Amino acid sequence: MRAQFVLSEIGVGLRRNLTMTFAVIVSVALSLALFGGSLLMSDQVTKMKGYWYDKVNVSIFLCNKSDAENDPNCAKGAVTEDQKKAILADLNKMSVVEKVTYESQDEAYKHYKEQFGDSPLASSLTPDQMQESYRIKLKNPEQYKVIASAFNGRDGVQSVQDQKGILDNLFGLLNLMNRAALGVMVLMLIVALLLIVNTVRVSAFSRRRETGIMRLVGASGFYIQAPFIMEAAVAGLIGGGLACVFLVVGRYFTVDHGMALASKLTLINFVGWDAVLTKLPLILAASVLMPALAAFFALRKYLKV
Repeated sequence: MRAQFVLSEIGVGLRRNLTMTFAVIVSVALSLALFGGSLLMSDQVTKMKGYWYDKVNVSIFLCNKSDAENDPNCAKGAVTEDQKKAILADLNKMSVVEKVTYESQDEAYKHYKEQFGDSPLASSLTPDQMQESYRIKLKNPEQYKVIASAFNGRDGVQSVQDQKGILDNLFGLLNLMNRAALGVMVLMLIVALLLIVNTVRVSAFSRRRETGIMRLVGASGFYIQAPFIMEAAVAGLIGGGLACVFLVVGRYFTVDHGMALASKLTLINFVGWDAVLTKLPLILAASVLMPALAAFFALRKYLKV
């Protein structure tokens, strides 16, 4: 009988404050969808770092004849065979180096034509204008500075470049977007909590006669509070369910179908469905606990039941 009474009171409360209940559901859904999206974005950045940093190369570009005339780093002339052998020998001695690959001028010209063959500049370049280089695979990409300090300014070396710097800019932008999403999520969460507190207070005020009678007949404080807490929890659970739907539909239409980013951006290793599914229980748990706790403290502070 008591369970039936609590359930009937939950239904009455949700129907009585339908507009505010709807507002709670929407705000909870949006805030938790942003929360789940932020978690997925964080997983995506971590996965991309693991994927791309593992492929990062450090490139030592060697001076050619054109550099000897125009680049201060190559003022002593184009690289010689002895200098190339010395650089390679030193690289092979370094414990941080996993693999060294040599790229000739002809190979560099071929790769350039493959990547930028349609550009106007491509037709004016010749193989002797390209730079020879050593492409170094490091055991740990974070150790780039070891290579840079050892070979920058060395005779025959035009520059030392690390692809990690380019990736760091990309990941910095992604992290900034993630922090912006978290900021919006926090704002929406505050709005949702305020709506929950206000909805509970209005619902309790509209039923003050019933709660007064329940006090007189000796009902416990928790028994009086239970319908209000459950109302907030049910509304939050509906919002959490919508947030889960948003995440699943968003992942499906942006990555797999619709926009189909997985097929268009083949260089990006997107997070899989397992990452999405592991976030759903967390979202549902938060959607129940957050409104329930907000309602509990609101009742204690404002109604003194």
